[in-house]
Amino acid sequence: MADSGSEDIAVIGNTDLTPSESENNLKKTMAEKGTNLLKKMEISVAEAEKRTGKNAVNMQETYTVYLIETRPVDAPSEGTNPVPDSLWRRYSEFELLRNYLLVTYPFLVVPPLPEKRAEFVWHKLSADNMDPDFVERRRVGLENFLLRVASHPVLSSDKIFYSFLTEADSRLKALNATFRVKNPDKRFAEMKHYGDELQSVISQLLRVRALRSAAVVQCESLFVLDSEWSAIEKEMGDGLQSAGHHMDAYAASVDDILEEEEHYADQLKEYLFYADALRAVCRKHELTQYELEMAVQDLTSKKQQREELATGTIRTFSLKGMTSKLFGQETPEQREAKLKMLETQIEEGEELVKERNAECDEFVKSAWVDVERFKEQKDHDLREALISYAIMQISMCKKGIQVWNNAKECFSGGLTSHDLISQDDLMVHEETVKNDGQDEAAFSQRIPHKLHYTLNMPVNIKQEMKMPDSLILNKKEKKQGRDPSDCHKKKKRKQRSPAKV
Repeated sequence: MADSGSEDIAVIGNTDLTPSESENNLKKTMAEKGTNLLKKMEISVAEAEKRTGKNAVNMQETYTVYLIETRPVDAPSEGTNPVPDSLWRRYSEFELLRNYLLVTYPFLVVPPLPEKRAEFVWHKLSADNMDPDFVERRRVGLENFLLRVASHPVLSSDKIFYSFLTEADSRLKALNATFRVKNPDKRFAEMKHYGDELQSVISQLLRVRALRSAAVVQCESLFVLDSEWSAIEKEMGDGLQSAGHHMDAYAASVDDILEEEEHYADQLKEYLFYADALRAVCRKHELTQYELEMAVQDLTSKKQQREELATGTIRTFSLKGMTSKLFGQETPEQREAKLKMLETQIEEGEELVKERNAECDEFVKSAWVDVERFKEQKDHDLREALISYAIMQISMCKKGIQVWNNAKECFSGGLTSHDLISQDDLMVHEETVKNDGQDEAAFSQRIPHKLHYTLNMPVNIKQEMKMPDSLILNKKEKKQGRDPSDCHKKKKRKQRSPAKV
């Protein structure tokens, strides 16, 4: 949407103010070019409201509107807070605003909007667009979109964006173009590929995260299973029932953690849509490059026609050659007139090529400056989000460790001395293998199965199972300082050992 020559604000609804008054208000808000709007004005999306009305085809529809509140940063001299200006916007109007920004500033990475429909949800989250939780997350996303635009060094100075925040009505337009570039810029091609890969990776990450969240929620079923199992057990019934209560408490705490996790998922979704904004910059560059190529192609064609007219050479398989055969050769006067016309067209074409080249160079220069700014912002935001997500996962894992330790205590309380391995059995089997000259692998194969897990257990686990370290002696220690009487006793045990082995 182009501005008028008188530099009036593009007022799209409320016209109570004159153009000069609106211009003065705008100048007060943005005192200088390049100063972002966020330094002059507080912007927030305060609340969301569900409404019902008639659409363009006169049918009833239910939709959600969002209250945008703005207030100047400079407080009045009395020290009281100024009354904020407020207006309601639909999500579709935010889409129109962003489309306008994409068209007007094709060389900038325009901030994305939050998702229009719920995506990457786990089963406890509703996919309904009218769900209160989804509407609240989208409200936060829309506010973040406005803050991103208002803090941008270029987008914040746009008059239409200012009108979007202050005028009660807004009708914005967008345009689309389809084209094919013969010689694309390698840098923008790589950036477009990066945008595709970024979106793909974040999509997979969000999908895995949703599946993992659904799996964590299944802990609630462990409480039900343990409770049902305890009803049919006598000796283990109390332990199963206690473990089930621990699982139930863990499931209750997991819900709060997963709600916090949803906040970090929204941050990832923001950059999922940022990837689309990055590709939009690449598409606009392709359009600029396409227009340059078309201008060069047209200029080349005109020069070729001039050469043919000047030399009198006519290609047989061409439109000019066919018309010459059908209608005869042109007169010298006609040829001279066409040469003059072609000269004029060639001059215009050369000027057009220069303009397209300058436009393309300016686009590349501006785009790369903003792309570098976007990369710094992306690295900072994603690093902060991933660190916070890791801290949250550590907290959840600590709770899980505590719960499983409690569950282990519930089950280990029923162990008896019969379940433990006697010291004599352990010494007999170990000494038998050593005296036979077997290596450690053969030792592991010959001992009974119940000794395998015991010998490989960590020391802390053996202590928790009330098994002293003396039960499993180190081979080197056993070789030092043997008593002959002990060796005689062990030889007797060795004679009995084959039956056990």
